[in-house]
Amino acid sequence: MPIIELAIEIRAPIERLFDLSRSIDLHVRTTSRTGERAIGGVTTGLIGPEQEVTWLAWHFGVRQELTSRITAFARPHHFRDSMVCGAFRRFDHDHFFEQLGDATMLRDRFDFESPLGLLGRVADRLFLAPYLKAFLLERNERVKSVAESDEWSRFLPEPI
Repeated sequence: MPIIELAIEIRAPIERLFDLSRSIDLHVRTTSRTGERAIGGVTTGLIGPEQEVTWLAWHFGVRQELTSRITAFARPHHFRDSMVCGAFRRFDHDHFFEQLGDATMLRDRFDFESPLGLLGRVADRLFLAPYLKAFLLERNERVKSVAESDEWSRFLPEPI
């Protein structure tokens, strides 16, 4: 079972980064290359504890639908989205946030398992894990760009 672990330092407050990371609208924007869009569950705004979203996207030239649920939530330090329906046998994507002065360290842990037994494990090693790592790295760089600019306010509700 592959596990992808990434870390990126972002010059933004922890609360802003936590909320941007669960913004459906920002997710759509940062994954435009694969045409991801939310088609079920929470389809706009911020997703929260026990809520689900169904994504439609194109990966490897194949139309994919995947539903995930927020299964752990401890604002502003951690949340997990877990697949409840989709192409994987299973996955859990943990997002960890740690304040470091005027920056926040974002750590991803993406733990997944493909279907098809041995064939799936071979596919994981040969192309799926590298593809997913590159996908997550690109998304994190795009989140960083938004979080470190004034653009972040377009994706978060006004404070009360």
